[in-house]
Amino acid sequence: MSNLMMNRRRFMTRTAALGGLAAASSFVGIRAGLAKDVAKVRMQLGWLASNGVLGEVTAVKKGFFEEEGIEFEIVPGGPSVDGVAGVASGQSAIGQISSSPSVMLARSAGMPVKAFLSGYQKHPFTYFSLKDKPIREPKDMIGKTIATQPTAFILLRALLARNGIAEDQVKMVNMGSDMNQLLTGQADAVTGWLTNVNALDVLGDNRIDMMLWDSGLQLYANVYYTTDQQIGEHADVLQRFTRAAAKGWGYVRDNQQEAVEYLCGAYPNLDKPSELRAVGPCVDFSFGDTTKAAGWGTMTRENWAAQIKAYADLGQFKGTVPTVDDVADFTILEATSDIRKQVG
Repeated sequence: MSNLMMNRRRFMTRTAALGGLAAASSFVGIRAGLAKDVAKVRMQLGWLASNGVLGEVTAVKKGFFEEEGIEFEIVPGGPSVDGVAGVASGQSAIGQISSSPSVMLARSAGMPVKAFLSGYQKHPFTYFSLKDKPIREPKDMIGKTIATQPTAFILLRALLARNGIAEDQVKMVNMGSDMNQLLTGQADAVTGWLTNVNALDVLGDNRIDMMLWDSGLQLYANVYYTTDQQIGEHADVLQRFTRAAAKGWGYVRDNQQEAVEYLCGAYPNLDKPSELRAVGPCVDFSFGDTTKAAGWGTMTRENWAAQIKAYADLGQFKGTVPTVDDVADFTILEATSDIRKQVG
């Protein structure tokens, strides 16, 4: 969540530097004989490509985007790439960000972005402890040292507040790049995503998991977002994208090994054995009881309202506190409910 603290001034500066690119539409109509127009859609990632794009890569390989009249491109992010600003300025039509608060904070900072799909129904962010000092629920954190990433301190603060625990009852420290602080006893818990199987291997069977979602703070992960302008002017293309992506993720669920082959073929830097182990958890976070009822990619007003309140209560918004309608659009979900429910 390295983009969370961008303010409006930085966004406006970046937009001005983009010049003519910012004014150009990210959806490019291409007439192909008697076929319908083909829309070129760029999806900006918040970080480097990973198993979070399994569904999209599969949809490309299986021709689902082509069937919907979409020429699709994934644009990787990275440490020097401000993905939210790229989407807000028009460089890319849509974006995928790791965590939903990024969209809320960007909107508060003045950027015209809003979510229209949630790829993961539950956020994989988890607190990991060991069996000799287990942390199974928030109250077990009292008197303990919790190591977490600098950008995730707000998640810990929100979790404590949600469970009525004073911040001075827990020692919060910066986490390094691995699980070493937990293994050496410097911390009683460390944090990470349950889908990061390689990082978790070192903890072995001695690991205890406490998911952020199950502990009272329910964020969305792998959130798809776009701009007000794209929703207003190109809702049909967003619907076509959603139908193709839904089919792709449905195929991943039913053909996991094949999907990993597609992913590693597209991104050879990924480790295939690790991705084969991670695909199951990715599918589990993408599908469940909520998708059976409402379809792949669904999200709710109630969840967004709770997220906004949690961040507002902790004073995290630097600008106006956004409303649910500021940060999330539900019209694309409604228009694609048929195929999303079939897949869900």
